[in-house]
Amino acid sequence: MGTVKDMLATYPADLGNIDQNKLTRCIEACVACAQACTACADACLSEGMVGDLTKCIRTDMDCADICNATASVLSRHTGYDADITTALLKACAVACKACGEECASHADMHEHCRLCAEACRSCEEACNDLLAAMV
Repeated sequence: MGTVKDMLATYPADLGNIDQNKLTRCIEACVACAQACTACADACLSEGMVGDLTKCIRTDMDCADICNATASVLSRHTGYDADITTALLKACAVACKACGEECASHADMHEHCRLCAEACRSCEEACNDLLAAMV
């Protein structure tokens, strides 16, 4: 078992009818995407033509912040508010889509952007899967 799944299993109250596998996958994807975006932004700052990567850096940083916030909110269940969770999952999917597209546009020149784009696509998918399961 992974840490996320283990922690969800220790929650003393009923988590309701949420798909715990999709919840686990989404939290893990958000954490992985935040890390990839943070590392990608930092790598972009080290590139010779950093000025050409300004939008990528900004998008990476925004996506990392949103993914971190989403993982945190999804990890808390006491006083759960489905409206907040839904809004945050939608925002995270949008941020991941935008960041994934931006990084993909640099992927042929920068391996870090290619890897980040993959993490963003995976997180976007996980957020959308969890949203669909919550309906």
